[in-house]
Amino acid sequence: MTDEPIPAPAAADPNRVLIFDTTLRDGEQSPGATMTHEEKLEIAQLLDEMGVDIIEAGFPIASEGDFEAVKAIAERAREAVICGLARANPTDIDRCWEAVRHARRPRIHTFIGTSPLHRDITRLTQDAMVERIHATVSHARDLCDNVQWSPMDATRTERDFLCRVVAAAISAGATTINIPDTVGYTAPRESADLIAMLRREVPGAEEVVFATHCHNDLGMATANALAAVEAGARQIECTINGLGERAGNTALEEVVMALKVRHDIMPYTTGIDTRRIMQASRLVSAVSGFPVQYNKAVVGKNAFAHESGIHQDGMLKNAETFEIMRPEDIGLTATNLVMGKHSGRAALRAKLKELGYELADNQLADAFVRFKALADRKKEVYDEDLVALMQDSTAGAHQDLVVLKHLRVICGTESPQTAEMTLALDGVEQATTATGDGPVDATFAAVKALVPHEVRLELYQVHAVTEGTDAQATVSVRLDSGGRIFTGQSADTDTVVASAKAYLVALNKVLAFERAGRPATDITAAVS
Repeated sequence: MTDEPIPAPAAADPNRVLIFDTTLRDGEQSPGATMTHEEKLEIAQLLDEMGVDIIEAGFPIASEGDFEAVKAIAERAREAVICGLARANPTDIDRCWEAVRHARRPRIHTFIGTSPLHRDITRLTQDAMVERIHATVSHARDLCDNVQWSPMDATRTERDFLCRVVAAAISAGATTINIPDTVGYTAPRESADLIAMLRREVPGAEEVVFATHCHNDLGMATANALAAVEAGARQIECTINGLGERAGNTALEEVVMALKVRHDIMPYTTGIDTRRIMQASRLVSAVSGFPVQYNKAVVGKNAFAHESGIHQDGMLKNAETFEIMRPEDIGLTATNLVMGKHSGRAALRAKLKELGYELADNQLADAFVRFKALADRKKEVYDEDLVALMQDSTAGAHQDLVVLKHLRVICGTESPQTAEMTLALDGVEQATTATGDGPVDATFAAVKALVPHEVRLELYQVHAVTEGTDAQATVSVRLDSGGRIFTGQSADTDTVVASAKAYLVALNKVLAFERAGRPATDITAAVS
């Protein structure tokens, strides 16, 4: 059981809101957001360091890879509760417990769909479902003293039946009751009323923590989560950048900063170090291959940008005229200092530390070489360029099977274009020439000629990191290999080179997966 039991809700600060991050579970279910084992460990470590209370590390029964990732995260976590997801059956719950049991503070999260639509799928009567809930929550509680239970599609479940199943879970030993708006259907007033009704009507409700889990299909996830908190929920389930299925989940950065900025009307606190928010946003964006929209609340590129003359004039006189948050509060530097080819190692180390990157000496040496190469190609190197450089370094760590050694593209006003490429395949260099309808198509054709493979290119996306003709281009690639999604991202001042590197990052993940012989998950249903 737990080495350090979770305090009973009655002993906790009544205004303390727990942050439950499900980026590694619900976020990864977003099509195309599959993460490698190492990437999951890196994200989990950052979430733990920034003060996330509970990390839902994955769905252990889904695959051997998911199990190993949850287990490794559980073994390494220092402060956060490590949670695994399990369906309402003993096999799932036992597998979940095996994955999280070595955590300093483990949690089992089990669920079942309770709405009429989901009862039709499971073919369970109301009485049979109540019995299943009581039996499976009891089984989980026999293994772990920290058990969370969720009625999937709770917001479309009949209110009297919802009270009944929540009561069954509490009587069986659940310590947290999560109320999911699985399809993003509810509105803020309904979200608040539902939590208030359950706390008022269900026996034993005062002994458990109520949680809210909202999806953003109608753009109300953050509002619904905050309304639930005002009604008595004390745990918010969320993801970095709002990553998640369909339109995504409640965004961690939005609810945390809303509670911080509007503490005057929402007197609740979290344990999040908000200065790590931008670092987390950038890491999840790079790993998932999902760029953050420019006008995204809190972490978007334009969140602290001002172009209007009236706004600029006001900002120069008093930043508070048009900014309700300080950039430093989320980990942005107050000024975007320019680095150049004359900048030294100490300046680079200091700048990277400001951006959230703590490097050992050997890592700094490698970063300095790449920084100098970039500075030779770009007149000015901005913060965003350095972030792209570090993210590209992380992506390149996976390129151990196939490495780009040489690329030369010959372009003309008429197709086809020609790409001359040399790749190192398991250390052996091979070269080829291929043509295509454009330089990128020719480049990808050359890769396929040297490394025959069957994948479908699902996404090819380019965006400039900074302004100007010498700007770095960040390219995101998404490959579909037998129904499993692999992503790659890379940055370079040459868009075609960035494209080749991004494709190879994704392809190396495909090849590594195939070599490991790991079966893809066959589980598609999970609580949301």
